[in-house]
Amino acid sequence: MRTPLPRRLLAEFIGTAALLAVIVGSGHMGELLARGNPAIALLANGIATGLALYVLITIFAPISGAHFNPVVSLALALRRAIRRRDLLAYVPVQITGAIAGVVLAHAMFGLDPIALGTKARGGPGMWLSEVIATIGLMLAILLGHRAKAAEVPARVGAYIAAAYWFTASTAFANPAVTVARALTDTFTGIRPVDVPGFIVAELPGMAIALPLAAALTGKHPFPEGEVPGR
Repeated sequence: MRTPLPRRLLAEFIGTAALLAVIVGSGHMGELLARGNPAIALLANGIATGLALYVLITIFAPISGAHFNPVVSLALALRRAIRRRDLLAYVPVQITGAIAGVVLAHAMFGLDPIALGTKARGGPGMWLSEVIATIGLMLAILLGHRAKAAEVPARVGAYIAAAYWFTASTAFANPAVTVARALTDTFTGIRPVDVPGFIVAELPGMAIALPLAAALTGKHPFPEGEVPGR
């Protein structure tokens, strides 16, 4: 039986807010403790985000699918795994939840609720990184669901933790995350002017991953009407 839409939206809001609180909070804490060593801060940030994704996907997937990401919701809508009208409800809730998570992280560290990002994250290398990061994330979901759905949370968390290190952009791979991180001037921030470039790169990443997953499996990555665990 499908979970009622209001309950699914609440799960998406809480899950996305919690994800951003972890991303921003762990990045800031890592920077405070790293004493000027960005590698240590990035390591802490990546590990915390990967672990949080595992927990959040595991507990919220049975309720909403645990998308926490507009490109994931869009991909599922294109495959008719969720209704188009649900997509229109999911995306603003995910963005709002992401912003709420930033505000929550700032509150925990005594920072201003909103502070525009000043960290430059633009240029072809960054944009290519977002394309690659999003392709990898989508394949971890689509192919991982086909291999063993119960292991998708671990695969997604592990992939994002790794992608923090092998991509120049540190693998945002999520328009809601990108928008929200423009509202923090901590370690994980991004300049608002760089946000459109990231989002424009993330959408083609999703568009490439869908047919690629189908080509690799010889069929659709998951049956119509079946919602993956992310």
